[in-house]
Amino acid sequence: MLFASGDQINPLLPATPDLVWGTIAFIIVAVVVYKIAWPAFSKTLDERAEKIDKGLNAAAAAQAEVAEERAKLEEDMTEALKKASAVREQAESNAASIVSEAQKAAQRDAQRILEQANTQIASDTEKARRTLQSDIGTVASELAARIVGAQVLDPKVSEKVIDSFLNELEANTAVKASKEA
Repeated sequence: MLFASGDQINPLLPATPDLVWGTIAFIIVAVVVYKIAWPAFSKTLDERAEKIDKGLNAAAAAQAEVAEERAKLEEDMTEALKKASAVREQAESNAASIVSEAQKAAQRDAQRILEQANTQIASDTEKARRTLQSDIGTVASELAARIVGAQVLDPKVSEKVIDSFLNELEANTAVKASKEA
């Protein structure tokens, strides 16, 4: 396009007054933005960056705490397993000790019962022997009284005869027992 004066204008360049006023307006807007809007925008960005850093730090701290708790739980679990193993071993040891003590007590009781039984058997044997001697003596006295008559009924004579008879009977029994053995 051509002006009336005949000068040719470059269509890419604005007119000089437009260029001057546009530049002045741009500088004013840039200064206002730099002085007013930019600090608020920068403050908002800084606050967000600070919040993000705090969040990341909190997350890292939480992860470290979780890892620490996990390690502590694993340690506690290991300790609990060790304690359970120790308790189990102690229980087995106590059980073995109890069984051993019970066996010893049973052996002592069995030995005591055996000794009591042997004592009772010996006592019963002695009692039976005395009763048998008395019965044999009485039968022998009656037999002797029938055979010999009234002389044997004298108690002193009768005791001597019974004792000698029993001594002979014991001697004969001992001889027979030794021959059989």
